[in-house]
Amino acid sequence: MTPWHERLRLPALIALTVSAVALALLVGYALPQQPLLVVGGVVLMCVATFALAQPVLLPLLAMPLIVVVARFGAGPVDMTISDWMLGLAFWPALLFAPRPLSDPMRKLLWLNAIYQSATLFTLVANPYFANTVEWGHAWLLVSGALLVGWHVGASGHARLGVRLFLAACLALALPTIGQAILQYARGDFGAVYPQWPWPMHKNFIGNLMAIAAVLVYARPRWAGLSRRWALPLLLVLLSALAVSQARQAIVGLAVGILVVSLRRHGERRRATFALATAIPMVYIVLTMARDQIASGNIHNSWFQRLDWYADSIRIWREAPLVGHGLRYWTQAEAPAAFQPPNAFLEVMASTGVVGLAAFLTLWVGLIVVLLRMNADYGTLALALALSRLGQAQFDLFWVSIGVSAPFLLIGVCLGVASEAAERRQSRAGHESGALVSG
Repeated sequence: MTPWHERLRLPALIALTVSAVALALLVGYALPQQPLLVVGGVVLMCVATFALAQPVLLPLLAMPLIVVVARFGAGPVDMTISDWMLGLAFWPALLFAPRPLSDPMRKLLWLNAIYQSATLFTLVANPYFANTVEWGHAWLLVSGALLVGWHVGASGHARLGVRLFLAACLALALPTIGQAILQYARGDFGAVYPQWPWPMHKNFIGNLMAIAAVLVYARPRWAGLSRRWALPLLLVLLSALAVSQARQAIVGLAVGILVVSLRRHGERRRATFALATAIPMVYIVLTMARDQIASGNIHNSWFQRLDWYADSIRIWREAPLVGHGLRYWTQAEAPAAFQPPNAFLEVMASTGVVGLAAFLTLWVGLIVVLLRMNADYGTLALALALSRLGQAQFDLFWVSIGVSAPFLLIGVCLGVASEAAERRQSRAGHESGALVSG
C-alpha cells in the first residue's frame, strides 16, 4: 500500500503547475514595476520544483541558511532569511519526511503542543496582531525546526546536513576574527559586533559559535567529523566566541561541554578536560561581572539586567495569570519596552503562570526524553538543549536563530537515531531470514 505522504505528490504537482501559471501571469504584470520581486519569485518556483523531485532538498538548504540573521521583507512579514528558509523547509518535512516518527520525536512534538496550547490563553486575553504572529513563530522555531532536522537525519543525510551547518558557522567565524584583529590594531579591545557579510549583534554571533562548538566538541560518530579537522575548527569557533565577549554564550558552552563529557562514562580524560575548560570559562564570566559591579556604573549590562529582572517581575504582577501577550514590548501601550533577558521571566511576563507551567513542562519533559535516548545520539541533543537553556538565563530566549538552530540539530539527532535503528532491524531481519533459508 502506498504511504499517505507519497500519495500527496500528485496533488503537490498539480498545485505547483497552477502556481507556475499564476507566476507567469504575475511576471508579465509586475516585471516593469518590481523586477527584484519577480526574480525572487522565479527562483522560489525553481527551488520548489526541485524540492518536489527531491523533498529533502529544502531541509538540507535550511541547515546552512538557518544562521542567516539578515532580514528580508516588509511590514508584518519582515523576517530573517533563517525564518523564511525554515518556513519553506517545514512543508516538505511535514509532508514527505520518513514515517513513522520515533517515540522520542512524537513526545517532543506533544510537549511543545502542550506549551503552544497553554499560550492560547494569552492570545485571547491580549488580542493584538504581533501576539498572534509570534504564537505561530514560536511553534515554528521549536516543532518546525524539529521536523526539518528530523527529515535530514531520518533520510540518511545527517552527515551532509551537519557539515553544511558547520561550514556556514565557519564562514561567519572567520570574518568575525578578522574584524577583531583590525579592531585590536586600532587599540579598541571591546566586544566585536561583526559587520560582514551582514551586521550581527555580539550576543548572536557568540551564541551561534557556542552551539557549533558544542557540536564539534561532541563529535558524534554519525556526523563523520574527523579528529584532524575537528580540533582546528573548534579553535576557530572558540576564537570567534572569545572576541564577541558574549558572557552568556560562554556559560552555555560550559554547560554543553560538561554534559557531553560527563555523559560519556569511562572517558575520564575527556571529563577532566571538560572541567579544566568549563571552570575557567565560568571564572572569566564571574570576573567580568565582578568588575562591572565594582565599577559602580549603573548603566552597564550587570546593573541593567538587575533592573530588567525586577521590572519583569513587576510587569508579571500586573497580569499574573495569562500575562501581557507574546512580544508585548513591541506595542505602543506596553508596560515596558524591553524583552526580559531571562527565559523564565520572559515567559512569565508574556504568558503568566499558565504559560510558565507549560514552559517548565516542555523543558522537564524534553530533558527526560533526551536522557532516555541512546547516548550515541541523545548526548549531543541533551547538550544542545541544556546549553541553550543555560545561556538563556542571562539573555533573550525567544529569538529566531537562538531557538531554531539548536532545535534543528536536536531534530537531526532524533532522525539519525531512528534511521540507525531501522538499519539494525533490517539487518537483523535479513540475518534471521538467511538462517531460516539455510
